[in-house]
Amino acid sequence: MKILFFIRSLAVGGSQRQLVMLADGLVRRGYDVAIAVFYTGGEMDVARQQMAARVLPLGKTGRWDTIGPLSRLRRFLLTEQPDVVYAFQPTQTALAALLLPRRLPTRLVFGVRAAGMEPDHYDSLSALTYRLEVWLSRRADLVIANARAGRADAIRRGMAADRIAFVPNGIDSETMRPDSAAGRAQRRAWGIAEDAFVIGCVARLDPMKDHANYLRAAAGFARDHPDARFVCVGDGPPKYRDELAALARSLGLGDRLVWAGESGNVNAAYNAFDIATLPSAFGEGFPNVVGEAMACGVPVAGTETGDVRTIVGDLGEVVPPRQPELLCAAWARLRQRLAQDPGLRKDVRNSVVARYSIDAMVDRTEDIFTQLMADRPAHDIARQFV
Repeated sequence: MKILFFIRSLAVGGSQRQLVMLADGLVRRGYDVAIAVFYTGGEMDVARQQMAARVLPLGKTGRWDTIGPLSRLRRFLLTEQPDVVYAFQPTQTALAALLLPRRLPTRLVFGVRAAGMEPDHYDSLSALTYRLEVWLSRRADLVIANARAGRADAIRRGMAADRIAFVPNGIDSETMRPDSAAGRAQRRAWGIAEDAFVIGCVARLDPMKDHANYLRAAAGFARDHPDARFVCVGDGPPKYRDELAALARSLGLGDRLVWAGESGNVNAAYNAFDIATLPSAFGEGFPNVVGEAMACGVPVAGTETGDVRTIVGDLGEVVPPRQPELLCAAWARLRQRLAQDPGLRKDVRNSVVARYSIDAMVDRTEDIFTQLMADRPAHDIARQFV
């Protein structure tokens, strides 16, 4: 079976890591796998990832550079003639539906990776693409959601319920694992004392991640916990980054907050945290950072977006979004629980390892693709994976 993934880029991000793990897992099982990307660069560094899948660069140089990249995508579809095209994220799903030649017997799969997006926070083209994805989903043979919340949201948006399967993300628990030495070294690199209490957030700087919620909660927590330090791992548009930095200064966080930027060793970052947090306001499906932090034995306090509550279970804290005082209180409860329950970190890791393995994600995806190729009706497939 020939499988072609289609994603914007392999820049550092949750969807990108999931695609890489899934693609490599399918290659190891003997499938011919390629990944078409609009943008290439050093963000994820394909060579460093030692990817087994082929990468097909479309050579996009900017937002309005469209004719050449789309022509190359169309040509790849004709020359590769994949059995399955699996497109991630709204722009790519819409374009795959529009450009996939109808004369090819290729099965088209949409990958839904978010839930409850609020398009008004983004430009008009992004909002249009988000709505177009729903209309074009009728062209797809199947839709795969990586979260139950994502599946429910896709149905609310207008996608056919009987053609949406659920395949949760897999967490690389071999890479993401407890490593106290790496955590101590990372703290030193950040200039944070070993005995500080660190609450960290790993997320790109984007309105959906709601770093303002995190910063306001941090200001409240800092008043009652002199040893508290806060770390933001991730980057984003300079203008938005500057706005968040100005907010942090106005809240008096000063040198108690570290803007770490993007990290090439996120495992070390998680291990430097006492608590990991996800302050998102909307848009989450299956947030990888929650599962990855837990795989490192780091408990999570997050907002009730996407499948956060399902992943965290009773081993962390989940509060409503956009309420920093509640997030602050959740951190305080979780800190107290850590002090009282020395086995909590082990339980947190075991919970994720048992439920979200890479092999399980690859198994479910392989099974879906095999059934599609055998012309099994979409509603029968979706019924198995809900």
